[in-house]
Amino acid sequence: MTPKMQKRLWRTIFYVLVAIMIFYTVFPFYWAIVSSLKSGSALFQVDFVPPDPAWDNYVAVFQGAPFEQNILNSVIVSFFTVVISLFLAVTASYALGRIYFRGRSTILLVVLGVSMFPQVAVLSGLFELIRALNLYNNLAGLVLSYLIMTLPFTVWVLTTFMRELPKELEEAAIVDGASPWQTITQVFMPLMGPALATTGLLAFIQAWNEFLFALTFTLSDTTRTVPVAIALITGASQFELPWGNIMAASVIVTVPLIVLVLIFQRKIVSGLTAGAVKG
Repeated sequence: MTPKMQKRLWRTIFYVLVAIMIFYTVFPFYWAIVSSLKSGSALFQVDFVPPDPAWDNYVAVFQGAPFEQNILNSVIVSFFTVVISLFLAVTASYALGRIYFRGRSTILLVVLGVSMFPQVAVLSGLFELIRALNLYNNLAGLVLSYLIMTLPFTVWVLTTFMRELPKELEEAAIVDGASPWQTITQVFMPLMGPALATTGLLAFIQAWNEFLFALTFTLSDTTRTVPVAIALITGASQFELPWGNIMAASVIVTVPLIVLVLIFQRKIVSGLTAGAVKG
């Protein structure tokens, strides 16, 4: 086999593998869209293109539980989770990435270790904390609980990025009389755009999709987020699940995330690889 044929063969194998990966990741969402356009017995028939698309499932989602309020709750909780996470992570990353003190590496390892605990392991203790703060069935309680998931990741990524910023920039800011806060906001943050966009978007997605804390710390329909609202969709009886409505609700809450990822995909890649290679 000639080198040209070998190159063509490897290229063909590469494209086949890429096609398999795309099919594996995209097909479940495509099937959810197809199922959301079916009703009745048509849901149990294998049709890759619905012969008679029905939009009744999307209408029924908003006619039952206050689904629009659940979407608004998810937006509010995810937004404030991202804002607080980025604020705390930026200040913490400056201390951990630019200031030398004893125990810095230990603190970073502890931060990383916190993210390794499963949610169920901290559920009981967090429940007691939220109840003591009188935040049960409150969106503020969800924001507080979500910080346990998002803050370790944002601190770790931003610290890695902060370490790679040129030291000369900080020295020049100090010579000009800038305070640490001015150095962070006016010197470093403009350079941390890709990292902030990456960590913020991934934290938003994580908070948007969270289920266990939202199920445990909310009680009424008006304070639940969309993952819990979708899980509690029921049919005419408790033994009947309206799969068409569930699929329609899943599509509604997934499309915005896909759009955000497509818009910021380049910043996500550049942000995740920013601290990998020293330039």
